[in-house]
Amino acid sequence: MPTAIELAEQFQASLVGDGSCRLRGLAPLETAKADQISFLSNPLYRQAAIESQAGALIVSQADLSYLQEEGKHSASRVYFLSKNPYATFARIAQWFAKESSSTHSPGISPMAVIDPSVVIPSSCHIGPFVQIGPNVRLGERVTLLAHISLGANTVIGDDSLIYPNVSIYSVCEIGDRCIIHSGAVIGADGFGFAPDFSTQGGEWVKIPQTGAVCIGNDVEIGACTTIDRGAMANTIIGDGCKIDNQVQIAHNVSVGVHTVIAGCAAIAGSTTIGNYCVIGGNANFAGHLTIADRTTISGGTAVIRSILEPGTHLTGVFPSMPHALWEKNAAILRGLDKIRQRIRDLEKKDPKS
Repeated sequence: MPTAIELAEQFQASLVGDGSCRLRGLAPLETAKADQISFLSNPLYRQAAIESQAGALIVSQADLSYLQEEGKHSASRVYFLSKNPYATFARIAQWFAKESSSTHSPGISPMAVIDPSVVIPSSCHIGPFVQIGPNVRLGERVTLLAHISLGANTVIGDDSLIYPNVSIYSVCEIGDRCIIHSGAVIGADGFGFAPDFSTQGGEWVKIPQTGAVCIGNDVEIGACTTIDRGAMANTIIGDGCKIDNQVQIAHNVSVGVHTVIAGCAAIAGSTTIGNYCVIGGNANFAGHLTIADRTTISGGTAVIRSILEPGTHLTGVFPSMPHALWEKNAAILRGLDKIRQRIRDLEKKDPKS
């Protein structure tokens, strides 16, 4: 178990209290024990912090000053002072998780199917039933768990971890330190069809999707998320993006660096999302839009026009209400066009009104 001073030095936090005490992990304020760490990042939970049995707390200067008031803190407790307690908690949690998790030893399963052209660094782990196509390039310490398929000419960067049942089509690029969760599909054909119809019939003509998907460094992609390859240009996911489960990103979309996208969001083709955007769950975007940097889209919002002003927060979801009241409001909405026309007719009859 690490000492408090070791953790403070490693994660650039100032330490208040006994640096020699040993800590075995993290826990919520309500359940933490004397040898565990918890954190306080919201003043609403100050009372819970006072009552907590945690042996160590990650806090801001303002919260520390509050807790140090008479009768509001334990003399034996250790404090990690941080400008961003939540981020410090996340980094310490990563360290404990890595220490406690089972690691996958380097090596190649005899049940993997690997093209002879592929050169695999000795530091990689290749699990059973992994299929690797021609001319794939793997970086150092890549971990491929069971039942993964990598298409020809795909590149996987150093220290990337890919969970079971992920399919990555040909000519895709995955950066360093990426995490891709089970069921994700990277590089499937974009939904591109040209209509060719006449009065006698016709068909939808498939447009070959000859682009790729290029994913930057430190990207995490959730389970069953799909990112389509471009029609001619590439679909691009910038460095540091975090994409939740069951997200759909269509062909030729570009997502800027450090943007986060929550579950079930859908982005139609050729839309450009800026840097540091926050996209809520079940939000959806029409195609060929431009979304400015640091835009926030609330969950369930439908975006049908470009957003060009950085820092915009857009919400388009009507709050829930009792069903009977919703029916009444829906009936009014259905008749708004008639009401508008009646107002216009009245204005024509009496322009002064």
